[in-house]
Parts: sequence; C-alpha cells; structure tokens
Amino acid sequence: MAGNSQLTVAAHALTWIELHRRIGDGNATSEGIAGSVNTNPVVIRRLLGRMREAGLVHSRRGAEAGWVLARPLADITLRDVYEAIEPPPLFAMHRSDPNLGCPVGSGIQPAMRPVYARIEEAVRTELDRITLADVLRDVLASR
Repeated sequence: MAGNSQLTVAAHALTWIELHRRIGDGNATSEGIAGSVNTNPVVIRRLLGRMREAGLVHSRRGAEAGWVLARPLADITLRDVYEAIEPPPLFAMHRSDPNLGCPVGSGIQPAMRPVYARIEEAVRTELDRITLADVLRDVLASR
C-alpha cells in the first residue's frame, strides 16, 4: 500500500518558498518549486491553489509573479497544511456495503468508525504541534 505524499510535497513547497524569500533569490515560481520537489509544475500549482484557498499562500501576477506565504512559517502548522490539501481520510469503510445479513458485515462499520475517528484525531493533534518553522529548522539542520 503506497502512502499519500501530498502533505510532504505541500510542506516542501511552503518551506521552499520561505527559504527562497530569505536568500533573496527572486520570485518563488511553480517551476522553481517543482524543480526542488522534482515534479511537474502543474502538481505544484494544484497544491498551492488549494493552500491559497485555505489562506496559507498568495499568488502574484505580472512582473512580480510568484508565490508568497500568507503568514509566517511559525504561524503555519502541519495540521493547517494537512487540512488545506484535504487528503482523504486515513482509513475508509468498504467501497460497497458489506453483507448486512452477516453478524460481522452488519457490525464492522459501527465497530471501526470510532477507532478511525480516534486515530484521525491523534494525527491531527500531532500535526498541530509542529510548525513549518520547525520543519525548515530541521531541514537546514540535516544538511
């Protein structure tokens, strides 16, 4: 089972925008971010578009075209990013209804829903503890 990399790519993009700003290397473009992530700029634009809707970034057009953070990295948590990109739930129920005539089929979803809800809340709580400033600090320390 493959993991979802959207949170990692989104955190990468946002920390890249901030580092790019700090070193004064011009505008943070989708192409520049995509080069760092090693993906297509369209992937970056889609992710940044969702983060713009959530108020995490702004885009500029014209001669100063590019992406800027809407607030400091220290004020953006991984939970903010996670919720902005709206990944699917970590765990899901059956794609089609199980056999409700079976004792397990009729009881599995009511048994699993609260478990999944607790797991999802634990993930959100942990993500809320980590800011993108923490991520950038750790990125720079690992070099």
